[in-house]
Amino acid sequence: MQINTVGIIGAGTMGNGIAQACAVSGIQVVMVDISDAAVAKGLATVTASLERLIKKEKLTATERDAALARIKTSTSYEDLKPAQLVIEAATENYELKVKIVKQIDAIVGPEVIIASNTSSISITKLAAVTTRADRFIGMHFFNPVSMMALVEIIRGLQTSDATHDAVHAMAKVLGKTPITVKNAPGFVVNRILVPMINEAFFVLSEGLASAEDIDAGMKLGCNQPIGPLALADMVGLDVCLAVMDVYLSEFGDSKYRACPLLKEMVAAGRLGRKTGQGVYQYSA
Repeated sequence: MQINTVGIIGAGTMGNGIAQACAVSGIQVVMVDISDAAVAKGLATVTASLERLIKKEKLTATERDAALARIKTSTSYEDLKPAQLVIEAATENYELKVKIVKQIDAIVGPEVIIASNTSSISITKLAAVTTRADRFIGMHFFNPVSMMALVEIIRGLQTSDATHDAVHAMAKVLGKTPITVKNAPGFVVNRILVPMINEAFFVLSEGLASAEDIDAGMKLGCNQPIGPLALADMVGLDVCLAVMDVYLSEFGDSKYRACPLLKEMVAAGRLGRKTGQGVYQYSA
C-alpha cells in the first residue's frame, strides 16, 4: 500500500511532531483535534520548529512553505477520509484511546490502516475494539519526533504482514529507523528505560549518591546523553509512575514496584519540568 495522506488525531506534542515529520517528507497531513484553538496551537508549534531548522540551515524557506501547505487542520473526523493511514496520538489513557479508535474505525474506509502512538497500552486490546484488527498496529514515535530517529512498530496478535510492511516502509519514508516489536507492556525501549529510571530513584532515596552524581555517573560511565533523573523530569514523574504501575499490574512481578520516593514526589505535585520542580528545580 502506498501511503500518500496521513490523518493524525491529536495536535499536541506528539501529534504535531508526527505531522511535521510527515509533511517535511512530502506526505499530505490531516491533523485533527477537539477545538480550533488546539489545532492552531499545534500548527504554530510546527511553524516554529521549521523556523528553527531554517536558522540551522537544515531547511530552506521554500521547503518550509511546502511542508506547511501539506498540513490541513480540522476538528472533524470526516476530513480523515482521504487518508490511507490514521495515527492516534492522544493522551495516554485507555478509555480515551478506545473512544477515538472507534470513531476513526466508523468513518474511514475498510482498507485504511489505523495506528496508535501509545507508549504502554496493549495494541491487541485496542485492535479488538475495531472492525479491522488485522489493519491495526502500534507506531510509537519518540519525543521530540523531529530529532529522534526511532519508531517502534508494534504488532498486535491480529496485525497482518501487509499492515506491518506498509507501516514499516512508511516509517523509512519519514527518515526514521523502525524496529519491529511484539505486543507487551512497555514494548522494548520503555520496558528497559523506565525501570532504570525507577532504580535511579531507589539509589537516590537510599542516599547512595546525590542526584547530580547519579546522573553524572550514568552519563560518563554509560555514555548516556542525559542522566536518568534528569530524563525523568523531562518525561514527567507522573508518567514514569504510571508506567511502573502498569508493569506491576500486567506482569505481577514485584521487581516493577515503584520507588516510594517517586510516589511521594508525584503526590507532592513535583512532576518535573512541566511543573517547574521535580528531582531538580527549573525556572518558570
